[in-house]
Amino acid sequence: MTHTAAPPLLELCGLSKRFGDRPVLQRASLELRQGEVHALLGENGAGKSTLMNILTGVYQADEGHILLRGERLPVRRPADAIAAGIGMVHQHFRLVERFSVAENLLLAAGGRRELRTVPQAVAALRQAAGQTGLGIDPARRVADLSVAERQRVEICKILALGARILVLDEPTAVLTDREAADMLAAMNRMAEGGCSIILITHKLREVVGHSQRLTIMRQGRTVASNLATDALSQAAIAALMVGEHPDGPQRQPSSRIANGPDLLNTQALCVRRPDGGVGIVDLSLRVRAGEIVGVAGVGGNGQQQLADALLGTARVEAGSIELDGARVNDASVARRRDLGLRIIPSDRAASGLIGELPVADNLALTRVRTGRYRRWWLDRWRMRADAQASIAQHDIAGARPDTRTSLLSGGNAQKVLLARELDADMRLLIAHSPTRGLDVKACASVHAAIRAAAARGAACLLISEDLEEVLALSDRIVVISAGRITGECPGGASAERVGHLMLGTAGAALGEAAAHHA
Repeated sequence: MTHTAAPPLLELCGLSKRFGDRPVLQRASLELRQGEVHALLGENGAGKSTLMNILTGVYQADEGHILLRGERLPVRRPADAIAAGIGMVHQHFRLVERFSVAENLLLAAGGRRELRTVPQAVAALRQAAGQTGLGIDPARRVADLSVAERQRVEICKILALGARILVLDEPTAVLTDREAADMLAAMNRMAEGGCSIILITHKLREVVGHSQRLTIMRQGRTVASNLATDALSQAAIAALMVGEHPDGPQRQPSSRIANGPDLLNTQALCVRRPDGGVGIVDLSLRVRAGEIVGVAGVGGNGQQQLADALLGTARVEAGSIELDGARVNDASVARRRDLGLRIIPSDRAASGLIGELPVADNLALTRVRTGRYRRWWLDRWRMRADAQASIAQHDIAGARPDTRTSLLSGGNAQKVLLARELDADMRLLIAHSPTRGLDVKACASVHAAIRAAAARGAACLLISEDLEEVLALSDRIVVISAGRITGECPGGASAERVGHLMLGTAGAALGEAAAHHA
């Protein structure tokens, strides 16, 4: 489809926004044409989310305006955006888990005449699903849905509310390769059906393969706009995003201590899922001091249960866990931290940081019990001083000790987490999907921090569905499938070899993934 001659459907003109004395947008702009997929790119903290939050009525711009079909569009609240046919599918879904899919649509509809009953909601959702090819069951409870199914629900919900301009924020960040392919195919069908889509993603192969034009933001400004995607390579796009040519993923083995002590040792470990199903079965694994061991596999094969069991938040049914020689099957989280265990959880917003607290409080969370900030009346001055030192040391952009953590970009929030967890007492690091949703530069920063931890003698267990990440960091790679370790290979192994090990139960989708990465 050719879009070059079409007039803009939507124009964001010179939008600026400040939070306190901090400018986050400075005369940013974007234009979207009918029926196109337009990629909005930039590093974490570049201003993409703020720009889209203004478009969807979450924030109001300090200056600038929005044009829809050439006419001014006042968007003062989310209902104004929905009324104009604009909807956003956020990276963190906005669904009520105890409600059914249809009930979630009724909740979002706000009493519209055409969406007041469950049968009306069911009909609207089925029509949206038919248009996109996304299969959903309106009667199912959201709590029982997978991540991919919840995303389909969010998209169908927005379409059922009448949206024809969609903002998709990192739509494939938490999906498997096959689920991502299905999502991108649905996105293309929506565009072919007349919807206009703004795609926010850090996956440049998706930009090149599925968008017609792109806009790039840096430090709150639009630095490149309306570029034809088919005229650019992934390397050229990455260079425009960061202002330099970034290095691609390269394996840099840690300075592993030869025959070093086992800092993590699990034997015949068995853990159930919260619903009683099989999590991990008869899993034996060891990680030596100074070593990075990567766990490769498709999500949902026991990775979360493994991380929870090691941290102490999941009950061990059978087998044993030893940290630095101490058996910890029944040990508390606090005891495991005393032994040097640290974790980067897969979802920093839900399990790692408290967004409503300031940066200083998040950095101090794990140290309060040590008495560093006194035991009865917290020493706020010392907390702020420590936080200021960590912000400077880890280059946490846009942060001050009293900055609310939820206002930081994903990459800088991850730096807060790393600054807290990678302390001097760390002996074992569990890094679960540590770069999910981060840009090229932020990924490199996280990888450097993990390598540095191993170089200091820590044992590092990297759990990731990103095969490139596992290959880039690991000294050894184990493959997990259906809760079991199904194979092992050295860190220098090819993606094809790891893919073959994963093929045991994962099927053709993994073969395609391995071929792509090889």
